Amino acid sequence: MSFHGDFLKYQYRLLQLLQSCSKLRALDTTKPLHALTITIGPNPEQSTFVYNNIISFYASFNQVPMAHKVFDNMPHRNKVSYNSIISCFSKYGYLEEAWRTFCEMIDCGFRPNNFTLSGLLSCASMDVGRGIMLQALAIKNGLFCSDVFVGTALLGLFGRCGWLDEAFHVFEDMPDKSLVTWNSMISLLGHHGFVEDCVVLFRKLVRKEGSLSKCSFEGVLSGLVCEEDLEFGGQIHGLVIKSGLDCEVLVSNSLINMYARRSSMSQVEKLFEEVDGRDVVTWNTIISAFSKSKNPGKALEVFLKMSEDGIMPNQTTFVSVINSCTSLLVPMCGEYVHGKIVKTALETDVYLGSALVDYYAKCGKLDNAHYCFREIHQKNVVSWNSLILGYANKCSFASVSLLLEMLKLGFRPNEFSFSAVLKSSLVLELKQIHSLTIRLGYENNEYVLTSLITSYGRNGLITDALIFVKASETLLAVVPANSIAGIYNRSGQYFETLKFLSQLEEPDTVSWNIVIAACARNGNYNEVFELFKHMRVAQMLPDNYTYTSLLCVSSKVCNLALGSSIHGLLIKTNFSYFDIVVRNVLIDMYGKCGNLESSAKIFDSMTERNLITWTALISALGINGCAQEALERFNDMEFLGSRPDKVAFIAVLTACRHGALVREGMQLFGKMNNYHIEPDMDHYHCLVDLLARNGHLEEAEKVISCMPFPPDAQIWRSFLEGCKKRRNTEDHAVCIK
Repeated sequence: MSFHGDFLKYQYRLLQLLQSCSKLRALDTTKPLHALTITIGPNPEQSTFVYNNIISFYASFNQVPMAHKVFDNMPHRNKVSYNSIISCFSKYGYLEEAWRTFCEMIDCGFRPNNFTLSGLLSCASMDVGRGIMLQALAIKNGLFCSDVFVGTALLGLFGRCGWLDEAFHVFEDMPDKSLVTWNSMISLLGHHGFVEDCVVLFRKLVRKEGSLSKCSFEGVLSGLVCEEDLEFGGQIHGLVIKSGLDCEVLVSNSLINMYARRSSMSQVEKLFEEVDGRDVVTWNTIISAFSKSKNPGKALEVFLKMSEDGIMPNQTTFVSVINSCTSLLVPMCGEYVHGKIVKTALETDVYLGSALVDYYAKCGKLDNAHYCFREIHQKNVVSWNSLILGYANKCSFASVSLLLEMLKLGFRPNEFSFSAVLKSSLVLELKQIHSLTIRLGYENNEYVLTSLITSYGRNGLITDALIFVKASETLLAVVPANSIAGIYNRSGQYFETLKFLSQLEEPDTVSWNIVIAACARNGNYNEVFELFKHMRVAQMLPDNYTYTSLLCVSSKVCNLALGSSIHGLLIKTNFSYFDIVVRNVLIDMYGKCGNLESSAKIFDSMTERNLITWTALISALGINGCAQEALERFNDMEFLGSRPDKVAFIAVLTACRHGALVREGMQLFGKMNNYHIEPDMDHYHCLVDLLARNGHLEEAEKVISCMPFPPDAQIWRSFLEGCKKRRNTEDHAVCIK
C-alpha cells in the first residue's frame, strides 16, 4: 500500500513537471522530468504518454541521442512513441535510423499513419526510391487522399530531389490542398526558375484563398529574377501591404532580395529602413546586394552599422563583405574584416577561407592568400581554384605546381581549375595541361576548350589553335568559335573572321562584337553600322564592347552627328548601365570631333574616373587649343593621386605643342623622370616639334643629340620645318630692311 502511495505521489509530480515543460520548453526543465522517470524505474503502470512527451521535448532541442535512449528504455511503446522517434530522426537527417525504426514499427504490428509517413518523407536525406515506396503505401492505406500532410511532404521530397514533374503530379492529384501545400508548390517552382508557372499558381491561390501567409509571398518572390518581372513584383509588393504582412521580417527580406536582384538599390535601401526588428538575414540581404552593386563600399558601411546595432554577423555576412573588399581592392578594409573573422573563429570555414584566398590573391598578396588557404580545415575545389588563379596571374609555373599537388591529394580539378592554369601558361606547360585535360575527359568541355584555344593563340601558336576547328567533327559551340574568330581578327585575317562566324546558327553578342571590330580594323566603316543595324534586328543586346567599337569608328571618321546619335542611343538604353570605358571613349570622340563642351560635360558627370579618363580629357583640350586648361587638368590629376603614364605625358606634351607652351613643355618632359618613365620616340617628337616650331632650334638640336636612340624621320621633319620657318622669317626681315 505504501509503494502504491509513493508511486501515485511520483506520478503526480511527473504530470506537474510535464505540464511545466509544455508551458516552458527548455532543456533544463526536460532533464528533471527524465530523471524522475529513471528514479521511479520501469513500471507497467507508468504512462507511456510521459515518455512520448520526453522524446518530443528532447527532439525539439536537437538532443537526438537522449531521445533515442528514452525510446530504448520505454517499458511499453505505442504508435505515438514510434512516430515521435521517427520524426526526431527524420528532422535531423538520421535517415537510416528513422527507416530502421519504421520497419521495426511495422514488424511490431503498428500500422503507419499520416504522422509516420509525413515525418519520414520530410527527412532532408530521404531518397526518391524510398519515397516512392512510401507513396505507394500512402495510396494503399488511403492516407494520400485523406490527409494533406502526406501529400505535402511527398511534394516536398520530389522537389528537393529535382523531380518537378512528379511533384506537380502529386499536387494535381491531391483532392484537398492546404495553404502549406500551395505555398510549397509555389516556392518549388520559384526556386527552380519556372517563373510563369509560379506566377500562374500564385494567382490561382489568390483567387482561391481568402488570406495568404508570409510563406506564400516568400515563395513567389523567390522566383522573380528578371528585369521583366519587376512590374509583377511591384504588384505583389502592393498586395503585401494590402494584406498587412509588410511588417513581417520574412516578407520584407524577400522583397529586399527581389529588388536587389534587379539592382533597384534605392528601393532596397528604402525597404531596409522601414523594416522593424531586422534579423541577420535582413542585414545579409542588403550587404550582399551592395557587394554586387556598382557601389561595393556601401556594403562595408552597412556591415559597420550592423555591428553597431549589436547583430552578430555569420558566415554569409562575412562572405559578402569580403566580396565587396575584393571589388574595392583596398587592403586595409580586407584586413580589418579578416581580423573580425579570426575574432569569431570562422577562418577555418571553407567558404569564408576561399573568399579570403580570392581576396588576397586579387590584391597580389600571395603569401597572405597561401596562409588563409592553409587555415582551411576541409578544403574543396573552389579553395584550390582561388589559390591557383592567384598564382596564375603572377607565376604560371607555381599555378601548374599547385594543380599537380591538388591532383596528388585526391582532388579532381574542374573546368575552372584548368581555365585558371591556362590563363598564363607557357608553351611547354600548355601542352602538358592539354594532355591532362584529355586524360581527365575535359577535351570537349566548352569552357576548357575556349581556354585552350585562347592560350594557344596568346603563345603565338596560331596553327595549333586552328587545329581545333579541323579536329571538330561538328561546328564548334559559340564560345570556342568566338575565341577562334578572335584569333583570326587579331592576326588581321578579316575575311576568315567573317567566314568563320557566318557559319554560326545562333551567334551571341560577343560574335557580333568580333565582326564589328574586324570591320572597323579593316577600315570598312559603313559596314560597321550596317552590321549594328542587323544586330538590333536580330534582337541581340549591344554591350559596352559594341558601343566602344561604334564610338571609335565615329572618332576615326570625325563624324559628330554619328557619334552624338550613338550617345543618344546609350542614354535611351540607360546610360547608368555602361561602364567607365564607354564614357572614356565618349570623351575622346567628342574631343576629336571638336565638341569640347560635351567632352567636359561627360567628364564632370563621372563619379568614377581612372587615368584614361583624365588622359582623354587632357588630349581633347590639347587638340582643341585649350593648352592652359589641359595643363590645369593634368595638375588636378596629379593632386588627386592618379599617377600619369607614358600616354598621359604624350597628351599633355601635345597640348603644350599646340599652345606654344615651351617652358611648361620642358618642365613636363623633365618631370617624367620623377615617375621613372623613360621617354620614347613619341615624347621626343612632341618636345622637338614644340621647340622647333617656336624658334628654339638650338635646344631642339641639343635634345636630338642627347636621344638614347636614333631619331626617326618624323623628328627630323619637325626640326627641318622649324629651320625653314626661321629662314623664312629671316628672309622676311631682310626684305623689310
